[in-house]
Amino acid sequence: MKARTRAATILLTPFFLLFAAVMVVPIGYAVWLSLFTEKQSGLGFGGTETVFTGLDNYTAALGDRAFREGFGVLLGYCLLYIPLLLAGALGLALLLDSALARARRFFQLALFLPHAVPGIIAALIWVYLYTPQLSPVVQAMEAGGIGFDFFSPDGALPSVVNIALWEWLGYNMVIFYAALQAIDRSVLEAATVDGAGAWRIAFSVKIPLVKASLAMVGLFTIIGSLQLFTEPLILNKGTGSAVTSTWTPNMYAYTAAFDRNDYGLAAAASVLLALTAALLSFAVTRLTGRRKAGTARKPAPARKPVTARKERTA
Repeated sequence: MKARTRAATILLTPFFLLFAAVMVVPIGYAVWLSLFTEKQSGLGFGGTETVFTGLDNYTAALGDRAFREGFGVLLGYCLLYIPLLLAGALGLALLLDSALARARRFFQLALFLPHAVPGIIAALIWVYLYTPQLSPVVQAMEAGGIGFDFFSPDGALPSVVNIALWEWLGYNMVIFYAALQAIDRSVLEAATVDGAGAWRIAFSVKIPLVKASLAMVGLFTIIGSLQLFTEPLILNKGTGSAVTSTWTPNMYAYTAAFDRNDYGLAAAASVLLALTAALLSFAVTRLTGRRKAGTARKPAPARKPVTARKERTA
């Protein structure tokens, strides 16, 4: 027993050290920084001094309308992006897993390739495709009588969602495809023998068996959505877009830190965003855990007793 404990300690120590260095210490420093602010003395001509302000930075962030509106943008983004991502990735995975699919590896690689492009490069590519004077896509749409301004207040959110979908659809499709490949083929063969068609097998057999992957991808997508930063930041830089410098909470913290040099406010906004992500992750985990427990507790259907039938003998 002691040998096992010693081996586990040796193997887990590097992980906990790295976790403390890259997670615990930065979060602790952000919390500490959020409790202070820098003030200038002497009507602005003196030096700056760091003053303990307690929760003032948190109240300032929560009282700022731009910060609150950033969470509204995130809510709209999640309501639009997450269902499209999950449905699209799962639909593509089901198509690749179907018996009618051809050249699976080619399409799997082709759909995954956009994820290999760095986010900032992907955003720059789409900015080019969104710009009316440069984009052949916009010119083709206008030639067909379709007018849509990707940089307008109504078009900014769909534009960002489209970039994120292009980046992450193939990645999550690979996860779902791997989960579908892990399904026991005998289960699918039994459903086929029972007369189930392709649609019935997909919705009644395959999707219920990959619910764990759906929950995992959903959880990671929620966390990633709350960290939305790169795509709207690129749209904000010199495109005339409706995306402002405080469009999301992450952009609000970035602007507070590097444009206004208010590191205490930026740290407070970051901590509030981290708390929101933690609460949502906890809620999603509890919800999926309850559903699994409820499914596991369902009693098996009772079978009717088999009665022996007496055979008449001559």
